[in-house]
Amino acid sequence: MGGMSGHGNHNMPATGTNPVLPEGQPLKELPRLSNQSAVPGVFKAELAAEPGVVRFAEGLNTPVLLYNGTNPVIEASEGDKVEISFKNKIPGEPTTVHWHGMPVPADQDGNPMDPVTSGGERIYAFELPEGSAASYWFHPHPHGLTAEQVYRGLAGIFLVKPKDDPIPPEYGDTILMLTDLRIAADGKIPQSTMTDLMNGRVGDHVLVNGQKNPAMAVALGERRRLRLYNATNARFLRLKFENASMTVIGTDGGLIEAPVAVDELLLTPAERVELIVSFDKPGAARLTTLEYERGWMGPGKPNEAGMVLLTANVSDEAVAAMPPLPAKLRSIESLGNPVVTRRFVLTESMGGMNHGNMSMPSDSMEMKFLINGASFDMNRIDEVSKVGQVELWEVVNEADMDHPFHVHGTQFQIAEHEKDGKVTTPSYRAWKDTVNIVAGETVRILLRQDLPGSRMYHCHILEHEQLGMMGTVDVQA
Repeated sequence: MGGMSGHGNHNMPATGTNPVLPEGQPLKELPRLSNQSAVPGVFKAELAAEPGVVRFAEGLNTPVLLYNGTNPVIEASEGDKVEISFKNKIPGEPTTVHWHGMPVPADQDGNPMDPVTSGGERIYAFELPEGSAASYWFHPHPHGLTAEQVYRGLAGIFLVKPKDDPIPPEYGDTILMLTDLRIAADGKIPQSTMTDLMNGRVGDHVLVNGQKNPAMAVALGERRRLRLYNATNARFLRLKFENASMTVIGTDGGLIEAPVAVDELLLTPAERVELIVSFDKPGAARLTTLEYERGWMGPGKPNEAGMVLLTANVSDEAVAAMPPLPAKLRSIESLGNPVVTRRFVLTESMGGMNHGNMSMPSDSMEMKFLINGASFDMNRIDEVSKVGQVELWEVVNEADMDHPFHVHGTQFQIAEHEKDGKVTTPSYRAWKDTVNIVAGETVRILLRQDLPGSRMYHCHILEHEQLGMMGTVDVQA
C-alpha cells in the first residue's frame, strides 16, 4: 500500500492527524446512469441527491452527499431529448442541478432562483442540439449552499457524444474526475474555516474518480483519450505527465480544430480538458502537479507541487499499431464582430477591519468578492442582453488572486488576454465556459446566448461565488 509507508503499522494514525488514504489501487470507472427509455434518441433517468457514506480510509466511514449513491456519468448523444426526474433527499436543505456548460433552457439550468426544496422533486428536460458534443458536468447551485454541497461530494459527469467521432475508438475514452477531499481523524468532513472562505476551500487529497493516486495499466506505445474534469471547489491544478506526452484535443465545449502538443497545462476549478496521452516509455508515467501561484491570503497556503494524481504503469510489451490521430478534428467558426461591449471588474473587499473593535470574532469580518462593485442579489438584474447578439465581455481582475470566471447558458471564445500592457491572443480557437482571470489581468471573451432567460456569471471558486462574486444577465428573446 503506497500510502501506508512510514507508519510502521496498519493501525489508525494517532488522533488529530489526517487519515491515510490507500494509493495504487486500479482506477475505477465512474458508474453510468442507465437510460430508462426504450425510444431511440431519448435519454430518461432518475437522479436523487442524498446523504451517503464513503470509506476513503481504512476503517473510517465518511458521511457525504451523493447522486444516486455515487458520482454518476450521464452519457447521451447530440440530438437526444433528455428527461431527468430529480429528487432532493438532502435533509433540511434546498438544492438544484446545474448542467454546467450545457446549452439548456434557462428554466432547466438549475440556477439559484429555481430551488428544489428538501423532499421536493422536479423534472429537468432539454434537447441536446447538433454540435453540442463535449465533456460537461453537473453540480448543485442553491443560493448560499453550493460550496458546501459540492465539497461534501455532489458532482456528476454529463458526456455528450458526437454523431461522428474523429478520435479513433482504439484510444478508449477515460473519464478522470478530479475532486478535493479533507477528512478529519474521525473520518468526517470538517466545516470550512475563515481561510477557506477567503481563498476557496482546498482539501488535503486530490482524488481521481474518488481514489487517491489510482493505477492504470497500459501497453508500451499505447495512446489513451483522457477527459480531465476539475470538480474541486477551489484547487488550481497545473499538470504534467511524466514519461508520457500530452496532446490537447478538446476543452470545456468539446473538440478543438486541430491537436496541440503541450508539456503542461493549467486546469482551474470547473474547467475540462480532453487529452491524447502517448505512453512511449516503459515504467511508471505519473500525472503530477507543479507549483502554481494563484494568490493566497493569510496562513495555510497549500503546497500545490509534487502531488501524484494518477500512475500509468506502462508495460514492456508493445501495443499493436495504434491508428494515427487525425490532423483536423473539426471546424470552429469565429463568433464575428460584437455589437455590444460589457466590462466586469472583479474586486475583493475586506470590510470589518475598520470597526475599531479588535475583540470582535474574526468571522464577523465582512469579506466580500464583488463584480463591478456589487455583491450578488438574487432579485437584481445586472445586465440585459438579446438572444443571438454577439458580445465582447472584458473581465478585469483587480483583485489579489486568480478568479476562474464562468458564464451559464453558452460556450464562449477567448479573444485576448492583457496584462501589464501586453496583449496576447490564444494560439488556437476553442469553446470555453470557464476561463481563469489571473490577478491584474483582463481577459476578453466573445459570446452569444442563443436561449432567452436569466443567466448567471460568477467566479467558480465556489466560496467566492457565495460571498458575492456573481451577477445575472437577462437574455431577452
